[in-house]
Amino acid sequence: MSSPSPAAVKAWLLDLQARIVQALEEVDGKPFLRDAWERPEGGGGISRLIEEGNVIERGGCNFSHVTGASLPPSAAAARPELAGRAWEAMGVSLVIHPRNPYAPTVHMNVRFFTATAHGEDPVWWFGGGMDLTPYYGNADDARHFHQTCADALAPYGSTLHERFKKWCDEYFYLKHRKEPRGVGGIFFDDFNEAGFDLSYAMTQSVGDSFVAAYLPILQTRKDTPYGERERDFQAYRRGRYVEFNLVWDRGTLFGLQSGGRTEAILMSMPPIVKWRYDWHPAPGSDEEKLYTDFLVHRDWLAT
Repeated sequence: MSSPSPAAVKAWLLDLQARIVQALEEVDGKPFLRDAWERPEGGGGISRLIEEGNVIERGGCNFSHVTGASLPPSAAAARPELAGRAWEAMGVSLVIHPRNPYAPTVHMNVRFFTATAHGEDPVWWFGGGMDLTPYYGNADDARHFHQTCADALAPYGSTLHERFKKWCDEYFYLKHRKEPRGVGGIFFDDFNEAGFDLSYAMTQSVGDSFVAAYLPILQTRKDTPYGERERDFQAYRRGRYVEFNLVWDRGTLFGLQSGGRTEAILMSMPPIVKWRYDWHPAPGSDEEKLYTDFLVHRDWLAT
């Protein structure tokens, strides 16, 4: 097992951000804004944002590399013994909100943490994953997304996909609504059990598979005809996305607790959102099918 190499991870993350942004720009036809920033407490990042694009209504693909003297509570939740240690975190995080209601929202994140105490070896781990949030469900899209995730993990262990899919289903769940955020994907955190080389290679495989997992879906759905009804339902369902990110998401909490760049942290928020009191879809409607057929935990690779 080789020693952790933060420099190698950082170089890959910067390259990953550049490749993903280039692929998304080719689909949208509009360039992403580039905003480099520094953090007074240590570190900085590069935010790549698009608003009012041809295909993407709002989205971002951000790189950050930040350091601190005391690990924030959200990052130490699973490892309370690390609370208060000096830390270093780097990652790429993206959220894409397409304009077309038939094109799903997507989230992806890959990250690397180290925590150190004087006189002790660093404690390190990887985390990440991706998940798909449709407004009008499509079984082919869900199967393609999950199959790509499974293929990315297959070389690193026969049980990883089942384990990380279950983790994703449990994590991206709105407890106060008792419903999943979307059709899931994969999620992992505090991962170092395979040693640095294999843990890093697995994380690379996840990040590198994002374009193959999402862009075919976006390209297929971006020109689907829609009307005001679909846009209205999209705005209503986007409210669930906002609720999850502000109430339950550990990444949002970590960014805010660690003094990160607020504009970059909240780039995950959709541009147009609606809430209604005790609204329910019409029986038999396409809107109802999202709830009955897609916002349920299921094995998409077996259907």
